[in-house]
Amino acid sequence: MSRNHRSHYLGAEEKARIEIIPMIDIMMFLLVFFMLATLKMIQGAGIKLDLPQSSTAEALQQTIKVSIGVTKTDELYLDAKPITPDELTAHLKGLVGDSKKVDVAISGDEGTSYKNIIHVMDLVRAAGISSVALATNPST
Repeated sequence: MSRNHRSHYLGAEEKARIEIIPMIDIMMFLLVFFMLATLKMIQGAGIKLDLPQSSTAEALQQTIKVSIGVTKTDELYLDAKPITPDELTAHLKGLVGDSKKVDVAISGDEGTSYKNIIHVMDLVRAAGISSVALATNPST
């Protein structure tokens, strides 16, 4: 008897169903979000402009971003690839020789000595690069 009583409250006659309207709402929201995000990523897309002439116009200098890693054991990494100090200086001089602006970010292990970081900064400056930054993690 308790079975009949329990089935009455659970609605045994009703079958389970899947509600798809909330799923459709979420999909529409995602569609609109990604459409707006891609429009912001494409600068000036779809706009045809006739730019005026200038006698003093210069081409923008292309910027190259380089990341140098320094470990606690004095190992150097250029864009996540191991490199020696001599190879690093030669590579950076080659980048500067292409008349491009080079920005260097130096990432050091937390236990890396100050002397090692200064040595890498000297190597970068010896290559003729003055735009040097030290990478850190933001504090929370």
